[in-house]
Amino acid sequence: LVATPSALAPEAEPDDLIARARRLGLPLARVVSLGDGMRDAELAPLEIEDLLLRPTVAIDRPRLERFLAGKRVLVTGGGGSIGSEICARALAFGASALMVVESSEPALHGILSQPALLNAQAEVGGTLADIRDRERLHAVFAEFRPDYVFHAAALKQVPYLERDWSEGIKTNVFGSINVADASVAAGARALVMISTDKAIEPVSQLGVTKRFAEMVAQARDAEQAAIPGHPTRLIAVRFGNVLGSVGSVVPVFKAQIARGGPVTVTHPDMVRYFMTVREAADLVLTAASHADREARSLAPGAADQRAAVYVLKMGQPVKIAELAERMIRLAGFEPGAEIELVFSGARPGERLNEILFAREEPRVSLDGIDGVMAAKPVFADRARLDAWTAALREAVEAGVQA
Repeated sequence: LVATPSALAPEAEPDDLIARARRLGLPLARVVSLGDGMRDAELAPLEIEDLLLRPTVAIDRPRLERFLAGKRVLVTGGGGSIGSEICARALAFGASALMVVESSEPALHGILSQPALLNAQAEVGGTLADIRDRERLHAVFAEFRPDYVFHAAALKQVPYLERDWSEGIKTNVFGSINVADASVAAGARALVMISTDKAIEPVSQLGVTKRFAEMVAQARDAEQAAIPGHPTRLIAVRFGNVLGSVGSVVPVFKAQIARGGPVTVTHPDMVRYFMTVREAADLVLTAASHADREARSLAPGAADQRAAVYVLKMGQPVKIAELAERMIRLAGFEPGAEIELVFSGARPGERLNEILFAREEPRVSLDGIDGVMAAKPVFADRARLDAWTAALREAVEAGVQA
């Protein structure tokens, strides 16, 4: 059974069609919409993710091709779900060289074995390196000399970081400082740090460490803005929940449904913003293209006029309980009657809803870029940041959580 894009539009109410087809054992495929450089329509398996979101945010492919053509790209955490997609997209848009920096040997082997990298018409390499190792990182960056750095390496699971708080600081704070300094030292044109909507008015260790990393980028970006010529831009991109990424709710729900339930939701009123892995990668590249152009168009010292944080327009947040119920129905079952829905309670560090910008963050318009929002910097005090960093190092060494 092949479904056209119009048959899967929300107004067409496709849930009943899909649920009945799955009950009857009919395989489902969708027609991939023409676009994104495609000349002929293709068929693809229908995934639950296809029915969970607002229409996918379109990208300006010519813009990204102009931006990345002939450029050298380095991705930390390049073997992860987000990092690997950034690698593939950078190559698709014409990067001439790619360096994957990864602390996990299996993850590095996995990404370097992917067809997008094996068959790329570009120089592709990978290296084992931990972003906590400052000297190693500087050596890798100095040898590769990247034009653009995408920093995806992180610890990101809220419950684990609530317990193992010092590990989160070592990676998300100290590691991000190492990446920022290595990028500047190597003469990179731009560094994009992957952040999260949990960094705004944070209530979790993940949010706190990511907010600190954002401040690292803003303080160093202000310093670079004062330098004539072509300094390094340092920006952050905030993600919502990325569908299909490791640890996200959709793969967890899929596995629970496949086992016959129960499907576990933390709280009936919990809502989240969602985006696809492809949207996440394209947002990162689009933000980098804007930041790079901005660095060459504004006068030196105008750091407070530049965009510092970028966010995808993700529509309205989705209630997690409703998401779980819909996934159960799309799998051909009835919630409650055939597969139970269980509420386990919010975990430490979780809140019921997320926000995309802090109240004090001034918004900035992005001319010529649709589907992306941005805010100006609110922190540029390098001396105060360095003092906080020193205090954090002492706390980690002493094992004392502030």
